[in-house]
Amino acid sequence: MALLEKQFTKDCYTAVFTVGEEFHNIRLDQFLLNFYENFSREALKKKIYEGDITIKGRDHKLRPSTKVHYKDIITFNIFNTTHENEFWRGGLLTLELDPAIVYEDNDLLVISKPPFMATHPTGRHLFNCATVYFETKLKSTVHSIHRIDRETSGILLLGKNPKSASLLTTEFEENRVRKAYFFIAKSNLPKMSLEANERLGGKESGLERVYVNHYPEQSKEGKRAKTYFKILHQENGYALGLAFPVTGRQHQIRVHAMAHGFPLIGDKLYLGSYPLFQKFKDNIAQEDDYDFMELPRHALHSIGINISYLGDRKTFIAPMAKDLRDWIGSKLSLDFNFLEKEIKSSVEGYFKSELF
Repeated sequence: MALLEKQFTKDCYTAVFTVGEEFHNIRLDQFLLNFYENFSREALKKKIYEGDITIKGRDHKLRPSTKVHYKDIITFNIFNTTHENEFWRGGLLTLELDPAIVYEDNDLLVISKPPFMATHPTGRHLFNCATVYFETKLKSTVHSIHRIDRETSGILLLGKNPKSASLLTTEFEENRVRKAYFFIAKSNLPKMSLEANERLGGKESGLERVYVNHYPEQSKEGKRAKTYFKILHQENGYALGLAFPVTGRQHQIRVHAMAHGFPLIGDKLYLGSYPLFQKFKDNIAQEDDYDFMELPRHALHSIGINISYLGDRKTFIAPMAKDLRDWIGSKLSLDFNFLEKEIKSSVEGYFKSELF
């Protein structure tokens, strides 16, 4: 199988494949399952019956049992309907769809990514994506330089051309980028600073591989990881703080925070558990599950990045995400303007420090 062409717009995803010898004479639905594992077989059958999948030169109506042949050209269309909807307490969430631009020039876009927007198309998330949004807006290809989790909001860098994207991606790959995240956690810990060094890695297989385990620093399991934390405010069993990840492991901040007694609110995996995560994914969570989570997403916001660009170190700061700001205003007696000043001062101080 070879991918001949792939196109994204805000309304439709189209992929065009040619069938390899290894797939000659198998069923169409079986062929598609090899490349779209996020779709169930029943979902793929439905798309075939609805005409969203075509084979060049075959004008008759296709069936799931239709056999594909070597060198067939197959076009797969996914239309933007309801499959990316997000729900909370039984209702449809209103998503932010227009990322704010923090910085822009001819080579680089720095945006404040809203929660529930993917960095780039992956799995079932094909339309509400940062690259798709700006490719549609700019009418040109936009390249992801790094990524942040779909639920995580905040600073994201996008390249306007392959050269700038490659240069800045190298900065991330060689661990020369300094990053700062704001978080809200459940905790009775006092204001403090700490260093987390637990090793991180997955132990489970199958669907549960999404869960990242933590191990002692001296363990041989997992991979080395380091995060600095600073708690800025503690009130009513909640902690607001900053995380400065030195390494870039999957779910690093969330796992390290949980390991040290302050799991993030809204974190279905690490405040909750894999079974609870699955309940939310299947849209069967109960009212007490919603009460326990408090937010529809984990409360993590990429507040700042410091990176070498145009011969100098540049710092980009994102405004606080609206949902986190609203939660703080409804739950805590904190002066938000004071918090913003403390965040800015702490972020700039860490970026200039020798801890990295």
